[in-house]
Amino acid sequence: MDIILRQPRVTEKSTDGVSAVPPCYTFLVAPSANKFLVRQEVAKRYKVTPTKVNMILVKGKKVFTRGRAGTRQGLKKAMVYLKPGDKIEFV
Repeated sequence: MDIILRQPRVTEKSTDGVSAVPPCYTFLVAPSANKFLVRQEVAKRYKVTPTKVNMILVKGKKVFTRGRAGTRQGLKKAMVYLKPGDKIEFV
């Protein structure tokens, strides 16, 4: 089985969700991941209680490089909402 949580997505927009109530963290996940697996992995790895998980599939963009058409690789994101009071520290 491959790694479910690839890496946390730390951007300006995603860090705005951290200060919200309930806090929301964004992760890049494996293409085969589902909400249930992401919820289990976050609970096990960070010792917090996820209340809700939203999944987003981002399609790759069309690009032109050196006169040739191609596409960038797409990705899958998971937005994980935690119980109020829980917090994840990324160092």
